Amino acid sequence: VVLPLVLVMINVRLAMSPLWLQTEYTRPGFPVDPFGFTTEDRLEYGRYAVDYLINQHDIAYLGNLRSPEGRPLFNERELIHMRDVQALTTWAFVATIIAGAAAIGVAAWLGRRKQAREVVRGLLHGAILTISLLIAIIVLAVVGWEFFFTGFHQLFFADGTWYFLTSDTLIRLFPEQFWFDSALLIGVLTVAESLVILGVTSVIKAPN
Repeated sequence: VVLPLVLVMINVRLAMSPLWLQTEYTRPGFPVDPFGFTTEDRLEYGRYAVDYLINQHDIAYLGNLRSPEGRPLFNERELIHMRDVQALTTWAFVATIIAGAAAIGVAAWLGRRKQAREVVRGLLHGAILTISLLIAIIVLAVVGWEFFFTGFHQLFFADGTWYFLTSDTLIRLFPEQFWFDSALLIGVLTVAESLVILGVTSVIKAPN
């Protein structure tokens, strides 16, 4: 049960990295900013946004940023949303750590009771569960991205707090294509990792 959450959150963390920003912003076909941000601008400001989420900075970390023209980079609505995203991100990672630690504890307890086969079986079933869930989510995202994207935000954020103008900095830095690509990356990596776990646990002969 824990494996899908742990694998997904590991890959979410991989997507929240300067390397992924670099990959996305420089890949052929990524939409340009119609309001003038260059690739270098996006890399600089995007790193600030990711760093804010990961390192638990105060919202002033983003609020004090200024555009080249001297205007605040993020408006009040964007700052409120980023604060909500930071809270959600923190909760998700804390929940993952707790769940992962609990699973490791159970595995250690089973190992001491000479029930290593149960650990292997748990991993195998977890991999099957993860693959099943992720394939369904990937299909939903590819076939009905708008429904998937809107549903995610309605689930985790209050109405009206995540709507932005195309001229707002968050949309200019992270257009919808960025989120589609990121969701696909997380899904594909998680399925690939699950397949490896499935393959390994299928052939392991655990001791009695």
